[in-house]
Amino acid sequence: MLHEYLSRLASEYVFERAKSFSGSDFGNFVRHDIAIEAKKRLLFLPYELEVKASVGQSRWASVPWLAFFDPLVTDTATRGYYVVYLINAQTEEVVLSLNQGTTEVYREFGENDKGRSILARRAVDITERIPEFFERFDSGSINLGSTEKLPAGYVAGHAFGRVYQADAIDPNQFYEDLEMMLAAYKALVDRGGRTPVDTMMEESGSTDILETRSYVLSRRIERAKNVRLRVLERRGIKCEGCGLAPVEHYRYEGPIKNVPLDVHHAKPIRELSEGETRRYKIPDDFLVLCPTCHRVIHKQEDVADIEKLKNSISFFHKKIVG
Repeated sequence: MLHEYLSRLASEYVFERAKSFSGSDFGNFVRHDIAIEAKKRLLFLPYELEVKASVGQSRWASVPWLAFFDPLVTDTATRGYYVVYLINAQTEEVVLSLNQGTTEVYREFGENDKGRSILARRAVDITERIPEFFERFDSGSINLGSTEKLPAGYVAGHAFGRVYQADAIDPNQFYEDLEMMLAAYKALVDRGGRTPVDTMMEESGSTDILETRSYVLSRRIERAKNVRLRVLERRGIKCEGCGLAPVEHYRYEGPIKNVPLDVHHAKPIRELSEGETRRYKIPDDFLVLCPTCHRVIHKQEDVADIEKLKNSISFFHKKIVG
């Protein structure tokens, strides 16, 4: 069971990290066994998340972790925001946290008080975006038993969560909290994450908050790397509006993922409601469009009406021989 594995991690980490990092059986237990157990929990939940666990790279980390990533936002603990279990090995505590990528912020603002203040401010933004979930968790500061810069960033970036003593975890409470935290994470993504409302409205061209959130979610889906490549591979690398084919018209020879075409999420925005358990179906919910056709179709009332787009096009691609 996941709670038992995390309890073992918190209880034994101090002893295990005194051993060699290379080839550690305990390290493999964390990276593989704990991650697999966490993935099993997701089988019973309506979320499409990636799971990773870490005890460090090339050396033992001060704070090992197990994280859940929404691919629409991030697939790494260094950027974006995600749900994570952080381990305080000194006090043998397991900390459930809605947290943020510290490395991303440190690179931009510095590994200092300024960087951590940015993380703390964004943590407040998160709590204000999903207040009904914030109220159901503990909002106090967390202690990770380390003064190193990365753990200090985790402390600053913590929005809310729960702390469990390794030898006294209540399984019912533990799994109830996990499900509630993952629901909070999904709601945060659906509502635009940490992006300010005025910025989202400017991007969407709408003053309606629900329509704005749906638009932003749709754009996130289009830009997600796990979506783009799969759509291009299955629908082909040719604009479904005007017929622009980069291989033929530009003599493009690079990898498919870098082809100068956009992936358009064609599901009508009005049908993208918060709380859906399945946000998209590949390739049915998508179109492949050139950047110009992509901009034009978003101006239509029905962003899925490819025939209307085609009928509005009055040019054709022709190779000019000089």
